[in-house]
Amino acid sequence: MKIAEKDVGSGARPYLIAEMSGNHNQSLDRAMDIVEAAAASGADAIKLQTYTADTMTLNTRAPGFVIEDPSSLWAGRQLYDLYDEAHTPWDWHGPIMERAASLGMHCFSSPFDDTAVDFLESLGAPAYKIASFEITDLPLIRKVAQTGKPMIMSTGMASVAEIDDAVRAAKAEGNDQIVILKCTSTYPATPENTNISTIPNMRETFGVDVGLSDHTMGCGVSVAAVAFGAVLIEKHFTLRRADGGVDSTFSMEPEEFRQLRTETERAWQAIGRITYGGTQAEEKSRAFRRSLYISRDMKAGEVLTRENMRIIRPGYGLSPRFHDELLGKAVKRDVTLGTPVSWDLLA
Repeated sequence: MKIAEKDVGSGARPYLIAEMSGNHNQSLDRAMDIVEAAAASGADAIKLQTYTADTMTLNTRAPGFVIEDPSSLWAGRQLYDLYDEAHTPWDWHGPIMERAASLGMHCFSSPFDDTAVDFLESLGAPAYKIASFEITDLPLIRKVAQTGKPMIMSTGMASVAEIDDAVRAAKAEGNDQIVILKCTSTYPATPENTNISTIPNMRETFGVDVGLSDHTMGCGVSVAAVAFGAVLIEKHFTLRRADGGVDSTFSMEPEEFRQLRTETERAWQAIGRITYGGTQAEEKSRAFRRSLYISRDMKAGEVLTRENMRIIRPGYGLSPRFHDELLGKAVKRDVTLGTPVSWDLLA
């Protein structure tokens, strides 16, 4: 898959998305600072969320419309007010996209209804993200698929059947540019609930590349996910967690994102291929392996013993595997201490 000119897949370094979400704290200047910090930190893309409180929910405090979980970051908040605080004003999208492009970084968004898709198409969005909570919204997935743009779909809480429905819905519209993301829909998520060993199974089961939408702290889980085959990593991003914001608690800061860039790329480079016997880069190190050497001066006709032949470094003599076989064999000429044992030394 390509997003604009960049390859996304196992043959390319991990594609990193910095999710701004509501961390702009309703300041366009801060939003622009986040864009610049993400670009400087190595992000391939900055991602927005395109909705209004009215396209997301209803303005009511009826049961279900207020977060009652006392362990939630947003406990006691009315959904409508929370989405109103977190949303990115639509008239900011164009300037943010332009700033990202000027810095060589992609900018795209998660739409939450048809009007958002139409709006993002008018801005030339290069790709789309389907959020975990929308993975079952097949009409929205079909609408996005019809754009022909690459689709990234988070799968938090989704069953095998629900993921299959989403992938099939996109493909039925002729869109096979799909990456699905392993995701744990808790904020923050814990490593023990992330289950990244699912990634290879997802790739095999659904026949598409797989990435990770990572809500854990730090970059360890993301690095491990790359080792399991993740081709794309999404992390929430902010300037400083101490600045506050609806998602700031589980967001990465610039220095942490730079580390993510470095370490995920190292993990990707390290995957390589199945190989034994050493690489070309290791060839010079063969000299430091153990081998058989004469450890005492010897006269022609003397036989090799454990006292006059030793297994030592460096590695220019015969392999230690021949040690027992050579014991009792005679040398055909005088040899001095430090001579590597070779077949032509023997009588």
